[in-house]
Amino acid sequence: MEGTEVRKLAALEDAHWWYRERRHLLARAIEGLTPGRALDVGAAGGGNTRVLQAAGWSVAALEYGADGAEVAAERKLAVLRGDATSLPVADDSLDLVVAFDVLEHIVDDATAVAEVRRVLRPQGRFLVAVPADPRLWSEHDVAVDHVRRYTRATLSQVLQQGGFEVTSLTSWNVLLRPVVALRRRSSSGSDLEQVPRVVNAGLRAVVTLERYLPVKALPGVTLLAEARPRT
Repeated sequence: MEGTEVRKLAALEDAHWWYRERRHLLARAIEGLTPGRALDVGAAGGGNTRVLQAAGWSVAALEYGADGAEVAAERKLAVLRGDATSLPVADDSLDLVVAFDVLEHIVDDATAVAEVRRVLRPQGRFLVAVPADPRLWSEHDVAVDHVRRYTRATLSQVLQQGGFEVTSLTSWNVLLRPVVALRRRSSSGSDLEQVPRVVNAGLRAVVTLERYLPVKALPGVTLLAEARPRT
């Protein structure tokens, strides 16, 4: 992701409905886990890093680009500069790796997954979020440097081939998928924009409602996976 997009994301993420709900999903995913050492891969503005930090994890934000690393450092987060396909972390040294909206930016996503497997301890967890469904491909994907969108099959395959057992695979942003699909047909760039306060509140209400509905098996805009190292 280009530096301008990282800066835009950082300015948006505290209040924006999408990022707020994504932080909630991460907080729910780590409930009940004993805090240990964690890495937030592709941390950008560091919103997810701060969720882990607040939950008691010893966490570092990994950023490839200078802009993302600079933003995370400005927010007083521990930062590592590095490539997701060659993590600057020792073997079997982490209890948790989070890669939310990262794998779709990496040409060699298989190597990135294998690297996560290398650095995780045997009982560690890998939490992943990726954009779903190639049919939703649009100028937004181009603007934010996506290489691909995933299906359940392709995400499962890359995780399994990288040495993981997929323990959970669900959809998110299901209720708003028709709206996103319609918007993307006419989009001419990134969706990383401020939205009016009333619209933001309305969209936040919709994704909050989704927490309580049995829709996680239906097609959505994002796929969420939890995986554990296969022994």
